[in-house]
Amino acid sequence: MGHNHELGGLHDVPPALHAASEDDSARAMLLPRFDAMHRAHDSAPHVDWPTRKGHLKALQTMLRKYREAFATAIDEDFGGRSAQETDMLELFPSHGNLKHALAHTRQWMRGTHGWANLWLLPARTAIVPQPLGVVGVIVPWNYPLFLAVGPLTDALAAGNRVMIKVSEVAPRFADVFAKAIAEFFPADWVTVVSGDAQVARAFSTLPFDHLLFTGATSIGHHVMRAASEHLTPVTLELGGKSPAIIGPGARWDHAVERIMFGKLVNAGQTCIAPDYVLVPREKLDAFVASAREVAARLYPDAVNNPQYTSIVSPRHFERLMGLAGEAAAQGATSHALFDAPAQAERRRLPPVVLTGVHEGMRVMREEIFGPLLPVVPYDDLDAAIAYVNERPRPLALYIFDTDETRIDRVVDGTISGGVTINDTLLHAAEHGLPFSGVGASGMGGYHGEVGFRTFSKEKPIFRQARFNGAGLLNPPYGKRFAMMIRQLLG
Repeated sequence: MGHNHELGGLHDVPPALHAASEDDSARAMLLPRFDAMHRAHDSAPHVDWPTRKGHLKALQTMLRKYREAFATAIDEDFGGRSAQETDMLELFPSHGNLKHALAHTRQWMRGTHGWANLWLLPARTAIVPQPLGVVGVIVPWNYPLFLAVGPLTDALAAGNRVMIKVSEVAPRFADVFAKAIAEFFPADWVTVVSGDAQVARAFSTLPFDHLLFTGATSIGHHVMRAASEHLTPVTLELGGKSPAIIGPGARWDHAVERIMFGKLVNAGQTCIAPDYVLVPREKLDAFVASAREVAARLYPDAVNNPQYTSIVSPRHFERLMGLAGEAAAQGATSHALFDAPAQAERRRLPPVVLTGVHEGMRVMREEIFGPLLPVVPYDDLDAAIAYVNERPRPLALYIFDTDETRIDRVVDGTISGGVTINDTLLHAAEHGLPFSGVGASGMGGYHGEVGFRTFSKEKPIFRQARFNGAGLLNPPYGKRFAMMIRQLLG
């Protein structure tokens, strides 16, 4: 029996096999919860408006009751994030989406009804939205509340049951959120899953009726690959390098202020934060000076300012320091916007503008996800547009100008997930607009009606009339058929 002993020691198992074994164990832990939800859906697949309304109202009440607890947990997970930023960036848009869903879901549920086309009259047609079943949502750490509640709102409005995998990088929030959900929802309607990377991988292999993932593009590949085993439809909200273009006719002070706001809230740990700025070449030095003034006004003494967010973990802090250090070593100029140095023990990273950057630097190839801001000069607007188009499709694009023709040139000449004109970030907070990526920045969308339809099956229904002419096309095919087919083919 020695071979059993040899296989029994985990240290003797090849790493890939070890990981597979852990993934199987995590999946075995998740399957009973998933199966219970699927059985509950199958027993009552039609979900009426009063039930959906009750779920949305419960979510509203939960957000109000746990507002302070959520803010405290997120602050502790980050090692410093103000309650004001959590209110503004997570609670405010979450409430907006819920109000919008409560106001419109009943109308969305009606679908469309009409007559069939001329040759199929007097038949009638309908397209009826129907709940898909059990929806999976994988939530990142940077906005753990908003990026959980947003898809949850849409999925509940569409009548689904929802499993939510929260990030292990935000463990205190995960605990509070799981407690809150359990208080307001039966486990077979909404359930929260916590755990590490093995649990996340196992979660993505479950045969969901739809899976939504928000996170890094690199992880998106793995999620889509895992989902493909069951042909699970996926919505991917990824990231990438979202550009901000300051046009020749921009209101300069306004443009710099809004770009710096978008970059510095949550210390740049935002998937749609401006990742780099394209400025007219003659304005390069002016941008650095203006950025320094704006940063000092928004977050005085950033390192010690409790309203300026810390970097979420030592690993992320070290990565950002590495990006900045490597860029400087390869010829970039670092413009620290504050005199105080970074504090590694508190993960406080004051904002830095980088000039003299080039494509050989990781800071120009990877999504930054922190308060480092490369600035790239351009000679004319066509060159700026070409610069964006030579790179993977961004999740967001920002254009600042007062000339509508130039604005239209940028909007029409580029492809991105979303666009905000003369501001940053705000398109993601508008519940009437879908939040979506394109290409490397994602696929599919949610928020508002688009989210409702993402998590619904738009079922087409053809209702034949009692008296109809379909039999005129029955075989055997003779002269009558020939005459009819001539009419049909026109």
